[in-house]
Amino acid sequence: MLALRRASAFRVLILTAFLPLPQFAQDPAMVHYIYQRFQVLEQGLQKCTQAAREYIQDFQEFSKNISVMLGRCQTYTSEYKSAVRNLALRVERAQREIDYLEYLREAEVCTESEDKVLAEKQVQEAEEEERIRTLLNASCDNMLMGIKSLKIVKKTMDTDGSWMKDAVRDSPKVYLLIGSRNNTVWEFASIRAFMEDSTKPGPRKLILTHSWQGTGQVIYKGFLFFHSQGTPNEIIKYNLQKRTVEDRMLLLGGAGRALAYPHSPSTYIDLAVDEHGLWAIHSGPSIHGHLVLTKIEPDTLGVEHSWDTPCRSQDAEASFLLCGVLYVVYGSGGLGPHRITCVYDPLGTVIEENLPNVFFPRRSRSHSMIHYNPRDKQLYAWNDGNQIIYKLQTKRKQPLQ
Repeated sequence: MLALRRASAFRVLILTAFLPLPQFAQDPAMVHYIYQRFQVLEQGLQKCTQAAREYIQDFQEFSKNISVMLGRCQTYTSEYKSAVRNLALRVERAQREIDYLEYLREAEVCTESEDKVLAEKQVQEAEEEERIRTLLNASCDNMLMGIKSLKIVKKTMDTDGSWMKDAVRDSPKVYLLIGSRNNTVWEFASIRAFMEDSTKPGPRKLILTHSWQGTGQVIYKGFLFFHSQGTPNEIIKYNLQKRTVEDRMLLLGGAGRALAYPHSPSTYIDLAVDEHGLWAIHSGPSIHGHLVLTKIEPDTLGVEHSWDTPCRSQDAEASFLLCGVLYVVYGSGGLGPHRITCVYDPLGTVIEENLPNVFFPRRSRSHSMIHYNPRDKQLYAWNDGNQIIYKLQTKRKQPLQ
């Protein structure tokens, strides 16, 4: 109603505004036409108002219906939740009964299963032990007893480095690798040429395509094996004749995470050769862990077996293998004697209690490297720039019980 009143007032105002003064009055027909138009407008406003009221009533009814339906939904939801909880309780009860029945069934064959598992485990252990015995065959039965003598072959101005002969081939050539990070190998025709700088011809300079890291390099069957610089655990097999990378591998088991020998601050992986072939020695996953020993197949660079040794990495300065036995040299940074205080034999034939204390002749610094050459049965070492040969005293191992 208020809207109608306002519309009427508005119509009067409009009419008043447009009506001319009496002296200027228009034709009565024009006035009648205007009144008719306003009546049409008024009727339209009434219809609009009526439609709005109907819409409001419909909306109120819809809202009421929605409220009722929501209330019903809440009721149904509560009922469904209660039904699901009851079903879950039934399922849990049934599961407990099934577990109990399964327990009763397994209890009847428990003893038989345990015996079967134990028997299978014993068979697997026996097969693994036999495989290791085959891998480390009995063709070499020597064990270290002491250091007979020391010979300083040459002296350089470099604190760290390594030098060696081929561990297998009957070749007189000597190889010199200076520093703990480099890519240059010096090849001498013989040990005499290595000792005497004036010997002609001079050494051959080999520039590798990759640099090494540490002092754990070895030469085996004409190939140089070394830890690739800038990688945590990559070992490269390098063909010295072709001067190309023959193969490469990633050594797992925590290799490269910590120094193998704290007294050799660049060697993370130490490679070694003995009568059984190629080995790798490195520290375990922890910073002050024990040394890990890995047997490597040199032709394919596959891992044949790996052992966690009891020999600690802390205070170690070098290690080497002789007839499948790991000997670890410990020192005190050059302030005390260098001696072997940890020995590990994967076959268990050599233990520390059966060994004398093996001392190395006292040197002013820690060894940068000590490698055993199975061809001439000597140790090649590097200490404070001195290239040294240690002659060894050995005896036969005790037979396996």
